[in-house]
Amino acid sequence: MISTKFRRLWTMCALGVIGALLVACSAPVAAPTVAPTEPPKPKVPLKLAANPWDGSKVNVLVAKLILEKELGYKVEIVDIDENGQFPALAKGDLSATLEIWPSGHAKDHTDYIETQKTVEDIGPLGVVGKISWYMPKYMVDEFPELATSEGLKDAANAGKFKTAETGEMGQFLGGDPSFVQYDEHIIKNLGLNLKVVYAGSEQAILAALDAAYSRKEPILFYFWTPHAIHAKYELVAVKLPDYSDACYAKAPDGVDCDYPADILYKASWAGLKDAAPDAYAMLKKMSYTTDDQIAMLADIANNGKSPEAAAQAWVDGHKATWEQWLK
Repeated sequence: MISTKFRRLWTMCALGVIGALLVACSAPVAAPTVAPTEPPKPKVPLKLAANPWDGSKVNVLVAKLILEKELGYKVEIVDIDENGQFPALAKGDLSATLEIWPSGHAKDHTDYIETQKTVEDIGPLGVVGKISWYMPKYMVDEFPELATSEGLKDAANAGKFKTAETGEMGQFLGGDPSFVQYDEHIIKNLGLNLKVVYAGSEQAILAALDAAYSRKEPILFYFWTPHAIHAKYELVAVKLPDYSDACYAKAPDGVDCDYPADILYKASWAGLKDAAPDAYAMLKKMSYTTDDQIAMLADIANNGKSPEAAAQAWVDGHKATWEQWLK
């Protein structure tokens, strides 16, 4: 028989063990240590080059819409002529340019992209361009010999384009003096009785064409495709001697042949890949067709839209295309 003293001792020990267990179970459990996370780095502002023609402008407006809305960047569009953009890209003053015509920038490609490596070629835009000499079809219908440089070697034929400004010489209407153009050299090297007069801008060329076309007057001018003007007027490209690499190796003074078909490409500041990798990846993948660009240009020229509205309409209607640029 267990004594009362022993039962009391056993009870006290049992209660002590239970109490210890209750204290252990009720003690707070320390939370695991979590390393502090760094806040995301702010997005660097981007600057995209817009050259003085509508094709270049709609390209950067499309890119701006996607970079800002989908990737959270602040984008500034910088108006700059095509010859000034490579030094600006090299210094990081511009982030990217989206429409380079390679026939006019072989030296820039060699100097900045291949040798200095301060600018990066980030691939084709997808649009194919071509600069030509144009005149209205009604001129060729009346004087078929005007359609070739051989025909224009006849001073009387070239003289059909004379103006008060050019005297007895025919007028060749150039664009913005900052455009890449070899027309003065082509005219001199082919011995043509023509004088270049610079309209000053794309819009000034178009105004001169509108005026001449409305009165069925002669006009010979520098222009290019893709452009909405080809949907508005019947134009004929003058047949110059065929382009060759050897011909353009003599640029600028020695050029005496036609302009080449240009596979337009994009370029970026070499530091963009590290400073804004997602923006860099998107711009590198950005590509659409010549018809895509012509549709935007036609919206501007024929439907009265601003370049901003034309770019927005393209983005709204081509989500499947630009979503691929983000993958």
